[in-house]
Amino acid sequence: MSERFLSPRVTAVPPSGIRRFFDIAGTMKGAISLGVGEPDFVTPYHIRNAAMDSLLAGETQYTANRGLLSLRAEIAEYLTRRFDVSYDPETEILVTIGASEAIDLALRISIEPGDEVLVPDPGYVSYAPCVTFAGGTPVPLTTRAENGFRIDPEALEKAITPRTKALIFPYPNNPTGAVMRRQHLEALAPVIERHDLLVISDEIYAELTYEGAEHTSIAALPGFKDRTILINGFSKAFAMTGWRLGYACAPAALTAQMNKIHQYTIMCAPRQSQVAAEEALRTGRENGYKDILTMRDSYDQRRRLMVDAFTRMGLSCHTPEGAFYCFPSIQSTGLTSEEFCTRLLKTEKVVCVPGTAFGPSGEGHIRCCYATGLKQLTEAFLRIERFVWQLGVNK
Repeated sequence: MSERFLSPRVTAVPPSGIRRFFDIAGTMKGAISLGVGEPDFVTPYHIRNAAMDSLLAGETQYTANRGLLSLRAEIAEYLTRRFDVSYDPETEILVTIGASEAIDLALRISIEPGDEVLVPDPGYVSYAPCVTFAGGTPVPLTTRAENGFRIDPEALEKAITPRTKALIFPYPNNPTGAVMRRQHLEALAPVIERHDLLVISDEIYAELTYEGAEHTSIAALPGFKDRTILINGFSKAFAMTGWRLGYACAPAALTAQMNKIHQYTIMCAPRQSQVAAEEALRTGRENGYKDILTMRDSYDQRRRLMVDAFTRMGLSCHTPEGAFYCFPSIQSTGLTSEEFCTRLLKTEKVVCVPGTAFGPSGEGHIRCCYATGLKQLTEAFLRIERFVWQLGVNK
């Protein structure tokens, strides 16, 4: 049997809970997906056109392993302008295949067998498996709706053991939409410093914040740049999911080792994706990031509609301040998260993701993405409300 060749460390990790429901919906005519976190906007034309021009000019060669220096320079300029963090484009920035590769590289250069990595729970589905693949042990760090799904210093302190090496810090958060404002970061800082933790800060939703909850990078805190790997990319803010382009920023000693793995396994990110990303940043710098602001305003409208819809249904819903997800409680229905999503999909053809896909603390919640057209959202709300009404929640 060929299974004897498989690594138990890999086979023990279950498939993604997000993709399972998405794949089922793909076979259903008339299904509406609130599942996969992907903008419904097409990449702006000027970005696509830059990539096409590059292709027509015959620019089909490898780039430097770290990525085009001109792109890294734009990334450095962008981070300084938007988030007040400064990185050397030559030695402290690495262009990757999406933010996903950057997360994987950050863990692989820092984690040894036996090391523990704190992973917010609920949290993005990839974090814990990537820790496992790197040989480490993921340790859930529970967050709760009553605390805005933020990490608090007391919970962080209690979760740390002598084997804790790193903290994954994903804010704005997927799936909860939680935001850690500067005062929250400053409250955590002494705990992180006292235990000398590496911070892997996934800031892919940094541009998508609402109601004045402006993003602060933890790398911007005094002394934190030296202990932080900042990860970001172009998928969410620039509607470039299919281009698969991200980046990692960190002290040169860390990016050098990340680049070493990247050299041997990837070589470099696709040139046309890099050209497109450079155009996105350069034009954004010149026009005040108009594309981002237009999309963010649209998401904000949908965010408020979704929160209002769940509240009207009688489902308690934390108001998200970032990203493009709601994480309502379905405990009043008496169903588990898995049961709710399965029955909703079968009876009303609406895809939501069980909260348990994001960790044990997600039980009693579902994740719904509002990066979906208003017409589809409105229809989805009607279907979900009908389903909830039949369960007797709001009778």
